[in-house]
Amino acid sequence: MKAQIVLLPGDGIGPEIVAEGRKILVRVAEAFGHEFTFVTRLVGGAALDAEGSPVSDATLDLCRRSDAILLGAVGGPKWDDPAASTRPEDGLFALRAGLNLFANLRPVRAFPKLAERASPLRAEHATEVDVLMVRELTGGIYFGRPRRRETVDGEIRAIDTMVYRESEIRRVVKLAFETARGRRHRVTSVDKANVLETSRLWRQVAEEVAADYADVKLEHQLVDSCAMRLVTSPGSFDVIVTGNLFGDILSDEAAVITGSLGMLPSASLGTDPRGLYEPIHGSAPDIAGKGIANPLGTILSCAMLLRHSLRLEDEAQVVEHAVERVIAAGARTADLGGGAKTLSTEEMGDAVAARVSPNER
Repeated sequence: MKAQIVLLPGDGIGPEIVAEGRKILVRVAEAFGHEFTFVTRLVGGAALDAEGSPVSDATLDLCRRSDAILLGAVGGPKWDDPAASTRPEDGLFALRAGLNLFANLRPVRAFPKLAERASPLRAEHATEVDVLMVRELTGGIYFGRPRRRETVDGEIRAIDTMVYRESEIRRVVKLAFETARGRRHRVTSVDKANVLETSRLWRQVAEEVAADYADVKLEHQLVDSCAMRLVTSPGSFDVIVTGNLFGDILSDEAAVITGSLGMLPSASLGTDPRGLYEPIHGSAPDIAGKGIANPLGTILSCAMLLRHSLRLEDEAQVVEHAVERVIAAGARTADLGGGAKTLSTEEMGDAVAARVSPNER
């Protein structure tokens, strides 16, 4: 097949890890007879400095006309001014809104060879983890209005507003149920229905959606008890679906189970196959340019890109199995504890690419 993929390296270690993701996609194209073309554009702080916006209209238009987008990371101390009117992270919000990407998928699965040393949980808990976090992306408190600061009786107060429409909830919950059908047929809907009106609506809509999926079991869980359960019994979850704010927090908590944020991919999806793919970690400016960043989260994001946007399931599995074999063979980047087989960013990418083959499924 032919596909155009936009590369948005961004800031910090972004260019280093995206380079390794591109390497894997090139290897997949060679091994399976596909034709992938790549176009690189600026995003985040780099775009803010060069173009005056964290994502330009031209870049957004290019993304709309492409088959998939691979992003590295945005932000860093250079742009870390809380009083700034525009920040690198605004580029992500603009991409999500401009591409109508309403759901963020974050698979969290511990690699057994890493669980004993890298995970903060006991190995018997960490190795049983296989959960998919589905986070709503375009609604909730991050986008609600009014949002302002004001002075009342001589004191400054700040206002943020959490707003959800029924349609926003329904589409992301439906996606969670559809995904659960390809997994273990369980959905946990997370809310704060004992306090928040938006959560009461969320729970109502989740029940309505569940009525169309008799083969999938729905349970409701309050966000605070879910946070505790992720630590004490993470293997009891299959698919977790929740709102923007709760999903942001819980998915980062779940990520720690693997022992390294550098291992985890994500996909932001909308109503059509085109999606935005990125590792969940930040730009890590303290290690940028040192060649020690872990590219595996980006490489696994490429597997999600192949699966969800290009509909190449076999190729996606080959990439995932290649990562598993590299880890099983003892290869590590510095964040994974290093050791006798400590690899650089580029070396880890080479190690995975060498195992991408149609014969390795």
